[in-house]
Formats: sequence, structure tokens, C-alpha cells
Amino acid sequence: MKPPPFDYVAPRTLEEALRALTGEAKVLAGGQSLIPLLNMRLAAPARLVDVNRLAALDTVEITGEGVRIGALARHARVARDPGAAAAQPLIRQALGHVAHPAVRNRGTVVGSLAHADPAAEMPAVLAVLGGTVEAASAGGRRTVPAADLFTGPLETCLRPDEMAVSAFFPALPRRTGTAFAETARRHGDYALAGVAAVVTLDEDLRVTAARAGYLGVADTPVVLDLTEAAAPAARTGGWAAAGDRARELLDPDGDVHATAAYRRHLAGVLTERALRAAADDALRREER
Repeated sequence: MKPPPFDYVAPRTLEEALRALTGEAKVLAGGQSLIPLLNMRLAAPARLVDVNRLAALDTVEITGEGVRIGALARHARVARDPGAAAAQPLIRQALGHVAHPAVRNRGTVVGSLAHADPAAEMPAVLAVLGGTVEAASAGGRRTVPAADLFTGPLETCLRPDEMAVSAFFPALPRRTGTAFAETARRHGDYALAGVAAVVTLDEDLRVTAARAGYLGVADTPVVLDLTEAAAPAARTGGWAAAGDRARELLDPDGDVHATAAYRRHLAGVLTERALRAAADDALRREER
């Protein structure tokens, strides 16, 4: 298969790249999602803006507030970064499930967010953490909360003249643990359902917050606050009740890969598993 014809631009500066984002243009970074869409003729941009020469976007910055990932930082690089894993371990936990090594070596974290595939891992992680994306255009910059970013399958609120230049993932608070769980037909396939979990405990090791971000169960990432269902102490847990509550709240569609009923059941199982693992992680951190 071959892509439709397009103009190719390889800017040397971010300003040149932003000026090129006019009309029907697409940004090319890792290309692990865009190139297949072009080859299958599911996308036909008039221009590709290749940003791979913009070394200033290949960054992973760690601060006390969290992790900021530049638009050219590859999945594999971010997953190997010890500072990112320490500040927000859910990033590394999720990246281990992204496709295959060849894809992780080329694909970018920010590109995955901008692509907005509802079965992808990183959109769910950004959503459950309450992260943000910084969008830039020739007219300026703006910060987009994850809750506003994803508008539909493969759709975001980014304007045609905007480029996602970085993503920010808040740091892990005290007495908080994380976990990621998903099920796919084969390793590396898109998940039938997946859960990114964050659990926070108080000084008496009772659950004060339990949140789960879901992939593969809706047109956009879904975030559920399951604190009430998971209210018992972390060592005993209300994780089965939280899984049941997730089944009540989620309304997935069926397709050729799984029925809606199976996806709903699977989401509940993964919710229980991920929340329990996140609480155990929080306990381990508190006992160190």
C-alpha cells in the first residue's frame, strides 16, 4: 500500500514548523500511527511537517511538580528514564504495554496523546493523573487539561494550526501508589480493556482516594472515582466492590474482538486487580 500524494516539509526550528501548519497539514514525529493511516488511505493530508530535526523537543524534564515530556521523546527513552519513573511510576508501568520494542523505539509519548486512540495506554494515564498538554501555534501557546483534550476516537481539541509540543504528568503524592493492567488478544495488540489506577492512603492506611482511568471501553479515556466503593482499609480493601461499581458505570461497545458484555466484565476484573496493586504499592512506599 502507498500513501496519497503530499508535500513534505522538514523545518529546522519550531517557528518554521508552526508556520507550516496551515491548511491540511499533519505533524510527523514517530510516525507509528500516522504512517499506517496514510498507507491505508484513511488520512490524506496535503502536507507532512516532519519535526524530527527539532532536537529541543526531545526532552524529559523532572521537577518537584511532575514530569514534562517533549514532543520528540520516544516511548523507550521515557520508559528507561529513572527520574521519570521515580516522580510518576505510572508512566513506566503503562509504557511497558505499548505495542512492541520497534514501535516504542520510534513512537513518541506526545504523539500517542495527539493521536487520541481510545485503546492506547498514554491517553488513559494522562487522564487519570489530571495531566495537561501544551499546544503551540504561530499565534501563541495554551495549556490543555486532559479532561478537555480528547473529544472522540482519534480526535482532540487541538486546532489544525496547533502542535502538541509537550505533555505534563503530575508527580506522585505522598502515601500514593499506582498500577496498570490490561488484556489484549496478543501481546502488543491494542487492549480489549485496560486500567490505570491511582490509590492514596491516609496516615491510618485507609483509602482516601481511588481513581481508575480506562482505555478500550469508550470513544475517549474514561476516569472513574471509585473512592466510596474502595473505602475500607487498604490491607483488607473494597476492591471487589470497586470492580462491581466500575461495571455499573461503564458502557462499552462491542466489536469483532469482544462483546460489550465481555468488555464490561473484563473492565471490572482489571479494576479490582489494578486498584489492589496500587494500594499495595502505596503501602510499600509508606513502609520504606
